[in-house]
Amino acid sequence: MTPKTLRDLCLSFDAAVEEFPFGPELSVFKVLGKMFALTALDARPLTVNLKCDPEEAVRLRATHPGLIVPGWHMNKRHWNTVTVDGSLPDRLVRELVEDSYDLVVAGLPRAQRLRLDRP
Repeated sequence: MTPKTLRDLCLSFDAAVEEFPFGPELSVFKVLGKMFALTALDARPLTVNLKCDPEEAVRLRATHPGLIVPGWHMNKRHWNTVTVDGSLPDRLVRELVEDSYDLVVAGLPRAQRLRLDRP
């Protein structure tokens, strides 16, 4: 997956925006003000921090050692850092990004979720 593909994927979700609160090198993707992905699109290897169910996070780390690790500079229980250099299937990366988005949306107030067509 290329940086452009990752960026386009993150922005493909309802109400998703890209912001730069930590400087121009770090893209923060948010839905209604809540972060669901954080990446330095120019970094090599390309990595992305994604929110994850805590039990699933542990399973993914065990299944993909070195490629999915506890979230860098994040709550290690709820965030993973995923290497996006082609070592993981693009389909898995897409699913992890979507799961992160869905987890963040699930934590939004009901009225906001309904506006996103995700009750």
